[in-house]
Amino acid sequence: FGIHALLVVTATLSPVTASARSENDVTGEDAYPPLWDLAPENPLDFPVKDNKIVINAWNYQARLGVYKSLLNASAKYFGAFGPRNRGNILWGLPLQHGWQFYTGRLADPSGGTSRGYENGEHLYQSVRSWWSCMNYYLAIIPFLGAVEAGLFGQLPYEIEILPPEEQKDDFCYSVKDCWSRMPKLMDDWKAFFEVNNSATFSSFKLDDALGLLWKAHTSSIAYALPKFQDRLKYLPNPEANFGKNWANAVDFIAATHFRTDLPTTNKFQTFLPQRMLVEGDVPPSISDFSPQQNKVLLSLRALHKVNKLTGGLLLKLWQKAMSTEAGREMGRKLIEGLTSS
Repeated sequence: FGIHALLVVTATLSPVTASARSENDVTGEDAYPPLWDLAPENPLDFPVKDNKIVINAWNYQARLGVYKSLLNASAKYFGAFGPRNRGNILWGLPLQHGWQFYTGRLADPSGGTSRGYENGEHLYQSVRSWWSCMNYYLAIIPFLGAVEAGLFGQLPYEIEILPPEEQKDDFCYSVKDCWSRMPKLMDDWKAFFEVNNSATFSSFKLDDALGLLWKAHTSSIAYALPKFQDRLKYLPNPEANFGKNWANAVDFIAATHFRTDLPTTNKFQTFLPQRMLVEGDVPPSISDFSPQQNKVLLSLRALHKVNKLTGGLLLKLWQKAMSTEAGREMGRKLIEGLTSS
């Protein structure tokens, strides 16, 4: 059964050539998230009002600036892993968010408004978007954890995150607020940034950093999944199911301490659907998806189904196989071998 677990997991990571993102895209300027050059560079680039740095987390460019601040401030720790900060393992977060943006997953899916679709408001992120809400816990919480860990030094102002127009209780808006409401989640992200920001930097080990990053990442997803279950009702069934299947697959990828630098993340994002799934999209017969993309959707569904049927045993077996550094290296090589074959 353990071998079957490995085969099912690796099947989710099949090689794909996405029609919307060519090989040239992921090696050139398009390797970066859309509008990356226009995003704020550090916390002090955001507006300051009433002695507070004010961040509108419901604007794509502002949320991108949160990520850019994290990448810039942590660049010194990842210089040995690639030029121009391309080896920074935090790239996985903004690249995922960029994929959500250019595939239309951050706009209002409820049909109640056209916000996020029209040119005048294309940067708007809807609080009714399941993807946008889930991403809040992979953007704002890491950022505030980094502030608390001292990644940005001693900031002259407090941070204030603006609330959405509705469902305000689903989020927190300052370091103090988030600590009081979700201490474990904040602690996981703070732990990642503290290790990389510590005086023991000379003993920095990439596998350890990846372990802490993935621990925080999966904690964010586990916390947010039940909270935003109600947002799935706004999505077409195929898209809602894909979202749940992808969230499940992240746990399997995390167990390998998968490297989330710029080139590796770009390579693996090409197997994700390059548009929202709609009613009538039934893999393996989605005509505008490549055979590999169709296969990935089937594999993600199978992985989630088997893990659910076994009460999570499939994931536990995989995590056990990945519990040593040698095992994780084997898991990553298995994944990389599939995508390069």
